[in-house]
Amino acid sequence: MPGIFAWGMVTGMAMVKSGLTLWQALGMTFVVYAGSAQLAALPLIAANASIWVVFATALVVNLRFVIFAAVIGPHFAHLPWYKRLWYGYFNADITTAFFPQRFPPETVHQTEGKVGFFTGIGYPNWFAWQTGSVAGILLASQIPQSWGIGFAGTLALLAVLIPLTFNGAALAGVVVASLVSLLAYSLPYRLGLLLAVILGMVAAMVADSMLDKESA
Repeated sequence: MPGIFAWGMVTGMAMVKSGLTLWQALGMTFVVYAGSAQLAALPLIAANASIWVVFATALVVNLRFVIFAAVIGPHFAHLPWYKRLWYGYFNADITTAFFPQRFPPETVHQTEGKVGFFTGIGYPNWFAWQTGSVAGILLASQIPQSWGIGFAGTLALLAVLIPLTFNGAALAGVVVASLVSLLAYSLPYRLGLLLAVILGMVAAMVADSMLDKESA
């Protein structure tokens, strides 16, 4: 939670320093609630890029949430749509990292304990993120870069990433995305991040297909 708070603070500071007003930044943090998509979109917004470019970039960066929903969604299929929509808003990297460990796919028809476990992770994660983000928005001009808050946020993301890298396909995606993000770092508008996400997903899908053929 301290790491999530720090990462939220970095994102809040970035929103203000990218030129968003106080209310625009607050609206973005509560409505979007997706740090990586926000950080990818902010340089495009600051550069007055087309709204469609901003939207497409955020959409691609957030494609991982489609996978998150595919993993967790079946466990909540017994709930009415409005509850699933509510819990979907709180779904995040950290919930997807821990929920499948507690409730593997073979427990999909078991309903007991799932909502409590999910909200026990999702609500504190949301609170830590939003508290940090609002603090970053309000204190953007007061916090010096020398504090290195961004590094704490990076450590938090690593803590979430490592449990998700549980097979060869996931590892392939991580390795390819990491290499592409480094090699394409100099691309304008942070397009290197977009390219890394796409190629990392392709690598994971190819590796998963090859592993399935080998097991067959």
